Amino acid sequence: MTPADLSRTVLHAVRRAVDEDALRAPVPARVRVERTRPGGSGDYACAVALQLAGPAALPALEVAAILRDRVAAEPGVGRVEITGPGFLSFTLDAPAAGDRAVLDAVREQGLAYGHGDVLREEILQFHHAREVRAAVTAHAVRRLVVAQGARVRVSCEEASDPDWARLGVTVDAHGTPPVPLTGIRPVPAGVTAGELLERLGPDAARWGLLRPAGHDRAALGPELLVQGEANPLFRVRYAHARARALTRGAALLGFTAGQAPYAETAPDSESHAQHTPGAGPAQHAPYGEGPLPYDGAARPLLDLIADHPGVLLAAARHRAPDRVARQLEAVAHAFFDFHDSCPPLPAGDEKPSAAHRARLALAEAAGTVLAGGLSLLGIRAPEHL
Repeated sequence: MTPADLSRTVLHAVRRAVDEDALRAPVPARVRVERTRPGGSGDYACAVALQLAGPAALPALEVAAILRDRVAAEPGVGRVEITGPGFLSFTLDAPAAGDRAVLDAVREQGLAYGHGDVLREEILQFHHAREVRAAVTAHAVRRLVVAQGARVRVSCEEASDPDWARLGVTVDAHGTPPVPLTGIRPVPAGVTAGELLERLGPDAARWGLLRPAGHDRAALGPELLVQGEANPLFRVRYAHARARALTRGAALLGFTAGQAPYAETAPDSESHAQHTPGAGPAQHAPYGEGPLPYDGAARPLLDLIADHPGVLLAAARHRAPDRVARQLEAVAHAFFDFHDSCPPLPAGDEKPSAAHRARLALAEAAGTVLAGGLSLLGIRAPEHL
């Protein structure tokens, strides 16, 4: 069960309680679930009982008890606890099944993983000054909200700088709007688009403009071009390129991700037939049943991938592309930790096993998340660096 699945499950429980007249309150449009903080109980928690207590004219603990019984009966939910003044804490059943559901979703949705239609009813109009950081930020915000189903129009106070097109920026209208619009007003960059393009090129320039929060000044120095770990943009793109290289390496060894059930706990079994290198990859099959052959280093990466749709939605709601950039940095860091601890490719005389296929599936999912996030920021994700 993914966080989005759990959110829908809780919302369904609210609807059932209202339909059964156990709860008299308006059904919210959505229920927000968050990963439990360190020291908390369960895997996820939500405050929907506190939200509904007032309209229902019931104590939050009583509302929580009504919902607990209904959520606990749903498949994929192992345990539901009531904590504090009325928080619901959820422990998911069969975590491996939840992890597989996340990896399946990434593979099926590709670069659109995390996109949705929550904002489908919204028609948004953004307005910004004739300034490069405002223009790039507005363009990135447009991409984020469109990915969540909104319709958007962007206007600029004056005629666009011709160099903005080289940064991928498009503007729908110019001039002073007849009515106030939602302003996109980050701290100005202090340089022109032409100067940034000459010094940094489009990708590094966009990252430098979007990575800091809008109220912070953008660092636009030569460090954005450094080919090393100290440069977050390089690290994110290198993680993506490495994930793609793993797929190519696996193909040369005759295997692909998720070809067999996750029955092994170490890559030493010879019970699976192997393909001759160069004979072409085997057919994809479902990711299977049983335990996942990872160690603890995989957990942060799996959690970040599971949380990615929520991050994209929050970034769209708050008009904050910097949240996406920080998420990509975290995914890249977790990817390298996982890669070093659980190599997806066999070494030496090892033969590809179910463990390697499972690890490759996670590495490929990370690469897809990185590529999709960079795309939303308007930044290329090269397959080779």
